[in-house]
Formats: sequence, structure tokens, C-alpha cells
Amino acid sequence: MVKIFVITYSMYGHINKVAESVVKGLEMAGAEVGRYQIAETLSDEILAKMHAPPKADFPIITPEDLPKADGFIFGFPTRYGGAPAQVRAFFDMTGCLWMKQALTGKPAGFFFSTASQHGGQEATVLTSLPFLAHHGIIYVPFGYAHPNLFDNSE
Repeated sequence: MVKIFVITYSMYGHINKVAESVVKGLEMAGAEVGRYQIAETLSDEILAKMHAPPKADFPIITPEDLPKADGFIFGFPTRYGGAPAQVRAFFDMTGCLWMKQALTGKPAGFFFSTASQHGGQEATVLTSLPFLAHHGIIYVPFGYAHPNLFDNSE
């Protein structure tokens, strides 16, 4: 059975809500799913001022966990057309895996959320690809296969 890790960073819970559907789809396809979150870098004081809810009860991913998966789906919000600092900090810790080429050939995809339509999703893909490319991870885009992606009524 293929083991896919769904790894998210979600300050307000929106990404985790989307991840529920991602996990459901993977499980329906027969995958074994590991659910993880990226560690928070902001202090509790700052998070309280931002009215952020408590974090979900998923284990915190570490670089040492990544080689255990056959593939990954990363979900995080867009911050000015790029990944949030928390995601960047996580990938900054993966140099030991890069040195060993421990992730080469594994597939990965992304999903994002923004506060507006076209609020940076496409730019976030482009600015996140180097996280994968340097590790030799194969990017698998979701594309526009689902018909709801063409419905702008909401």
C-alpha cells in the first residue's frame, strides 16, 4: 500500500479543513495516509493577538519523518505569493536529507488557500517548486481536472 503524508501549516484552520477532503480522496484511492502539521514559529502571545485558534491535534512533522513516506501532499496558505515562514523554516531543516538525496524520486503536490480569488495560488506554486526540485522530488500538479474549478459563482 502506498503511504502518502498530508503535511499542512494552518494558522486559522482553513487549510486543515481542505486537507480533510484530500485525506478522504487518498484513502478512497487505497493509500495509507499519514497526517502531519508543520511547527508554528510564532509565539503564543502573537498568535493570541492575531486571534488564531488552537492548533489541530496532528503530530509535528520532522525532517526525519519524510523518508518514511512514498509521497507527499503539502497544504499551506499563501503569504504574498509564497509559502509562509513556517513552511520555509521546515524546508530549511531538510538539508541533511538533501545531502543524502533521501527524497529523490518521491512524488509531491501542493494545495493552498488565499483570502481572495487569484490571491497568489499560482505564484505560490512557482515559489514553492524549489523546495521539491532541490530534493529531486517529482512535482505532480492537480491541474484543472475538476469541473468546479471553472465555476466562479461563489
